[in-house]
Amino acid sequence: MEDTQTNITYLPPVELPSLPPPPLSHETYREQYTPLVIDNGSSTLRWGFATYDEPFSGQNVIAKFKERKTNRPLTLFGEAVEMENASRIQARYPWEGDVLTNFDALENALDYAFIQLGIDTPTVDHPVLMTERIGSLLHSRSLTSELLFEQYSVPSVAYCIDSLMSFYKNNVSTSFASDGLVLSFNTASTSVIPVLQGKGLLSHAKRIPWGASQASEYLLKLVQLKYANFPTRVTISQANWMFRNLCEFAIDYPTHIRALADPLALHAADRIVQFPYVLTAIEEKTEEELAQIAERRKEQGRKLQEMAMKNRAEKLVRKEQELQELVDLKESKEDLRSAQWLKRLEEEDFENEDELDEAIKKLETHLRKAKKKDGDADEPMEEPSYPLLDVPDEELDEEALKEKRKQRLMKAGFDARMRARKEKEREREEKEQEERLDRDEREHNLQEWSRKRKHEHQTLMTKIKGRARRRAALSDRKSAAAQARMKNIANLAAQDDRVSKKKRKGNGEDNFGADDADWAIYRQINTVAESSDEEQDLQRLIALETQLLAHDPTFTEEHTHAALTSQRSALLTAFKPVYDEGDSQGNTRIHLNVERWRACETWFAPGMAGVDSAGLGEVVQSILARFSEAERGRLVNNVFLTGAPAQMRGLIPRVHASLRPIMPPGMPINVVMASDPVLDAWKGMAAFSLTDEFKSVGVTRAQYDEFGGERIKKWWAGNWNGGFIP
Repeated sequence: MEDTQTNITYLPPVELPSLPPPPLSHETYREQYTPLVIDNGSSTLRWGFATYDEPFSGQNVIAKFKERKTNRPLTLFGEAVEMENASRIQARYPWEGDVLTNFDALENALDYAFIQLGIDTPTVDHPVLMTERIGSLLHSRSLTSELLFEQYSVPSVAYCIDSLMSFYKNNVSTSFASDGLVLSFNTASTSVIPVLQGKGLLSHAKRIPWGASQASEYLLKLVQLKYANFPTRVTISQANWMFRNLCEFAIDYPTHIRALADPLALHAADRIVQFPYVLTAIEEKTEEELAQIAERRKEQGRKLQEMAMKNRAEKLVRKEQELQELVDLKESKEDLRSAQWLKRLEEEDFENEDELDEAIKKLETHLRKAKKKDGDADEPMEEPSYPLLDVPDEELDEEALKEKRKQRLMKAGFDARMRARKEKEREREEKEQEERLDRDEREHNLQEWSRKRKHEHQTLMTKIKGRARRRAALSDRKSAAAQARMKNIANLAAQDDRVSKKKRKGNGEDNFGADDADWAIYRQINTVAESSDEEQDLQRLIALETQLLAHDPTFTEEHTHAALTSQRSALLTAFKPVYDEGDSQGNTRIHLNVERWRACETWFAPGMAGVDSAGLGEVVQSILARFSEAERGRLVNNVFLTGAPAQMRGLIPRVHASLRPIMPPGMPINVVMASDPVLDAWKGMAAFSLTDEFKSVGVTRAQYDEFGGERIKKWWAGNWNGGFIP
């Protein structure tokens, strides 16, 4: 179910499989020896008598387990395996990828198929036509023949390739004297088979190890990477459903992805998959209760403000007391000898007098800012009078000497503030000089001025992006940057030469930080924290953008750091929208946009998913290169697509687009799809098994006993590998 207005697709409900239909009567076919047609697919098994319009079908999976209530052993097939958790755990498949390996599971599947057909005789007295993969292993064919002949005693067995039978079904009206290039899209692989004069040239055929199951698994990996903290487990069956219903091929994948760089285009391409969710209960409150809550919050805010003011006042008093203590310490220097003064400083945790002066300066600055914040008037900058400084100490008593020392400190503080003011004035003059030179350069050579500013702007943008990338890399503990950071930390902890090994083992004192080089290393490993350099770069970047916007018409708002960051943020939001933490509905949604085309493009570029294989376009090109130009024209005039994945949207134009560049401009290319890509293989097999030719392509029991199960007869729809029966 899809809501076209909100673009939301809801996952279909999980339905339990219905009971299988009752077995048919075998009486009609018992004496006629009607051929049995079996399409042994890796995901679906289809079977039936050749006279059926449509076959029986079911998932090609079996499970053996004991029922809990009766403790009886049961064997389930197909959709019935999904009925109970115990059976799903015991699920077994005849196929492993694209190779038939589990013949016990195949035997149980065939037992179920024959029971549904009503075959209740000890032997299956019907010739069998069964599919096998192109280039199938001889060992797999031998064991399959052994199962059919020894277990079921069938009179004859013929093996065929499903895609050629689908081609036969769609071209039977032309007496099957047709040419074409068959592209078979299967569950676990994709094969390309050229057909000339109705005969499959299997020596020129190729197969790539990529099919619908791998594409669904790849889509699931993309979803898991995109939604690492998704609250619901996404199963492979759900990924398969999303792949079949929401994914499609792009005619030109790189161009299409570049077009999605626009947030609006990405949002339009978005398909939302809504997973089941449970709404959280929200307690509704009356207006009176809401008013009481607001009043309590207001009262709490007032109390917090009062506490903050009280704490600030107490802190200010403590700072003033601390400043007075430091000033008294400074004044006591006059009464102490040099050695006593140094000892007194050491007792107060000061290495020298400069540190004491620095501490007094910081406290004065802090108190001045605090008083200004509280509304106090700033100190006047007029120079006060210091009358006692010019009076000799011999003429002063003890109280006057203390006042003289205090006036000396006050004069030193005033002089320091005046020096700071002069330094600011000097910096302002230098800035004005730089602005004047910049204005002169801009007026005389605007192009060169703009080039320099743009280059500096790009350099700063690159530096800021580099910091952001490093910060993002360090957030991932498996990234190279995070690993290097941890390595530096470990080296600092283990290779400090200033601490002996004996002392380090005995929990000796850590001397890291004693040298300036240590802090250089610290800045290297602590790249996550913002630095003053980063703030300065951002301020300089804003200043450059202001100048360029004012004087360079080629520099617009779209080139600014804010616009580019906003565009990237909008693109990320369109790629993966973020919902509020309490939004249960939004947090159980999966947004598919780029993944819709990326999962399908893997057929033409398997390396995108980590598979070392040529893509479908390269395989087709290498096959066509073996034929003459006239034969190539006959092949590409009927490019035939079959298999369930061939129904994916956009596949026909995608195949056409991959063939057009490698063909001559005037050569016609016709890409068609089977009338029923899913069932045409079985229907073609059924139609062929009713012809006289079928009787000559099967291997009889006598030939099986003589030549073994690996041998087959050579015919137009059979495999070419292995030995042939003459």
